[in-house]
Amino acid sequence: MQFQGALSALVTPFKNGEVDEEAYREFIEWQIEEGIDGVVPCGTTGESATMSHEEHGRVISICVDQVKGRVPVLAGAGSNNTREAIQLTKFAKDAGADGALLITPYYNKPTPSGLVAHFQAIADEVSMPFVIYNVPGRTGLNVQPQTLLDIKKAVPDVIGIKEATGNIRQVSEMLELCADGDCFCMLSGDDFTVLPLLAVGGCGVISVVSNIMPGEMSAMCKAFEDGDMRKAQELHYQMAPLSRAMFCESNPIPVKTALSMMKRMPEEFRLPLVPMLPEHKAELRVLLEKNNLL
Repeated sequence: MQFQGALSALVTPFKNGEVDEEAYREFIEWQIEEGIDGVVPCGTTGESATMSHEEHGRVISICVDQVKGRVPVLAGAGSNNTREAIQLTKFAKDAGADGALLITPYYNKPTPSGLVAHFQAIADEVSMPFVIYNVPGRTGLNVQPQTLLDIKKAVPDVIGIKEATGNIRQVSEMLELCADGDCFCMLSGDDFTVLPLLAVGGCGVISVVSNIMPGEMSAMCKAFEDGDMRKAQELHYQMAPLSRAMFCESNPIPVKTALSMMKRMPEEFRLPLVPMLPEHKAELRVLLEKNNLL
């Protein structure tokens, strides 16, 4: 399977309002050295919502160039505007990404047939592996299992989904309908549910916490694959407190703050995101120290 194990939803470093290319390349290199199984530039965690199209294409290109084929690159390319999603997906393909992560249209709240038409329109213009991103907490729309099956039948380029509902029953129903041998990739979009998702047939995670613990998240997925459930459970519970901390404020505020504390990148956000509250920052530092990350 092309996308499996632990993929990091990469944080994008900024410096003086611009993409910090040097820090980004060093960060990607560290992720690979630590054993990450894949990377996802320009996702929610990468603050893609505040990037220009030019920046979007450049960040994907930097990522692909730095990775140099060592791990898969699944580039964020979705939008609630189908024309814009086509353009961003073209950027991803032209940059050499291995696939495109396509969020369901937010705010518009399309019908199931509108969802099918949206992904079909993208595939008509750009052919490459697509992973749908289902995150109702941000989009206001939940892809139902039958709708996912309809999309999969209509759009062969759709090879998987990033499921961020935290609903294992829904994940199980999706796999029941859509899994065809090993041909459909179910990726967790929620660090709390990676292990249970793997247990029902998932293939991995697009993770936030792996930005700071890439080796541990990759090791947990590998332990499960190897049948070492005890080790997988130990790693799950080791990461759990930091996984919770990553969402004490809006993502990616906590994870970028943590990476700044770890001297991996500047603590700089783009509005409307702002720095963490001091009390949350103090709690985060304690957790990082406890895990020997500082």
